[in-house]
Amino acid sequence: MIVEIIEYVPNSVVIKTIIKKSTGNISVMSFDSGEGLTEKSSPFDTFAQIIEGKAEIVIDNVSHLLESGYGIIIPAHSFNFIKPNGRFKMISTIIKSGYE
Repeated sequence: MIVEIIEYVPNSVVIKTIIKKSTGNISVMSFDSGEGLTEKSSPFDTFAQIIEGKAEIVIDNVSHLLESGYGIIIPAHSFNFIKPNGRFKMISTIIKSGYE
């Protein structure tokens, strides 16, 4: 199972890249309780899917509470961040194709 590819590390966000190509990349991430990602913007569309636990993803100041099995598209150039909601794991898929 994909959720078993990555473990939790105390007080950390762990990122394991599954595939990295010029057209995009797929990474599995684990977030310990209280850990999140600060606000950022990407020039590419990103699909984030929660594979264990729950997370709040804020996109352009709109909050989205996701639980295991749910995903969301983060549009290119939007400001976004991930707020901790306990431990969780997610898959991040960045699509670079179509921006040439």
